[in-house]
This record gives sequence, structure tokens and C-alpha cells, in this order.
Amino acid sequence: MKYNEGDPDELKKKFWKALADSPFLFLQLDGKPGTAVPMSPQLDKDANSAIWFFTHTKSDFRTLGPATATFQSKGHDMYARFNGTLVQETSRERFDQFWNNFVAAWYDGGKDDPDIFFMRMDLGQAEIWDGDMGLLDTAKMALGMNVHEDAEEQHVKRADL
Repeated sequence: MKYNEGDPDELKKKFWKALADSPFLFLQLDGKPGTAVPMSPQLDKDANSAIWFFTHTKSDFRTLGPATATFQSKGHDMYARFNGTLVQETSRERFDQFWNNFVAAWYDGGKDDPDIFFMRMDLGQAEIWDGDMGLLDTAKMALGMNVHEDAEEQHVKRADL
């Protein structure tokens, strides 16, 4: 199986941009598939090894620990699966940095709502797929031609985010 040996850094940049443009992903605690839910990650362009989440104190994520996220961009041209570790974020500075009207809509008590649980996902490894196969590959698929090798060239396996 052939994986992208070209420029994994370029694909990672494309991933971060796609996540910023389409800020929803599925998050689940490892070994607990019933915990998988859509979440809105909070991104810091200068912190590419972590993402943050607001959730409720009654959420399954409150138990923290190893977790896996899956992502599909708005245009279906970027896919990713990545793992990491959920830890409680205690920085009030980070909390304030990410607080916004979209977050506030979930908490009746505002920033001081006792049901807010703020956490960080320290990122591990990822698999990223660039689904933008282009016009030539689309034509090949329409003609029933094999595009497996072309697709593999647009995939990075085990990239550190």
C-alpha cells in the first residue's frame, strides 16, 4: 500500500484550514462507541497540538482520557481520524479566549454556569485523506477505471498533528 510520501506537512495545513472552516467533528471516548457525538472544537492557530471543547458536567467526556475524533470537511474533500487524550483545561485565559455567543447559547448561566466543563484534547496521531481527486480522477471513475493508486497518493498515515 502506497502512502503520501510527498508533503505531509502541506496536507496537515490543509486539514487545519478545513477544520477551521467546518468546525464540527465526531468525538468519542476510546472503547466507548456510545459516547460518539458531534462536537465543536475550539482552535488556536498557534497551538497545533491541541484543541479545546466546552461540554456539560454531566457529559460522558467528563471522565476524560483517551479519545478519537473523526472529521469530514464541508465540501467532502478532506477526511481525518485522529486520537489524543482529553484533560480538563483549567486556564481561565483559554476559557475566555474561546468563549463566544455560539458557546453561550448552550449555557443559561453564561460564563459562570456551574454545568460548564472545559477540556482540552492533547493530540496524538492522525490519518488524513485529501478527497479532492480532481477532474481527471473523476473522469476515470466515471469510465470505471481504477483510481486506487491515485487516491492512496492523497493520504497521510500516522501523521503527528
